[in-house]
Amino acid sequence: QVQLVESGGGLVQAGDSLRLSCAYSQRTLSVGPMGWFRQAPGKDREFVAAISWSGDRTYYPDSVKDRFTISRENAKNTVFLQMNSLKPEDTAVYLCAARHISRSLTASGDEYDYWGQGTQVTVSS
Repeated sequence: QVQLVESGGGLVQAGDSLRLSCAYSQRTLSVGPMGWFRQAPGKDREFVAAISWSGDRTYYPDSVKDRFTISRENAKNTVFLQMNSLKPEDTAVYLCAARHISRSLTASGDEYDYWGQGTQVTVSS
């Protein structure tokens, strides 16, 4: 079983930076590609970033490209999301997700196997 726990959210002002962390636990080597998603009230879940198991491949939508950076430290079972130049429209609950190690990198939330509970990010103008 895999468990994911996000941390690092909070209230910041537009233009500020924030770093989210997602710590995962696994009994056996199960976690492969990982991703971050976000969901604002009344809106659909939105893909934010994804990273391969080795960390050599990353993927972002245009809405956050050049502002957000995903990274991971497999030795510490942790994935990060560095968010710079935050905007009010970035306000949402940010969720960490993981795919089984046998699966490939994807931006589709429906294809992720494990999810965290989320951490709130609020950006004031």
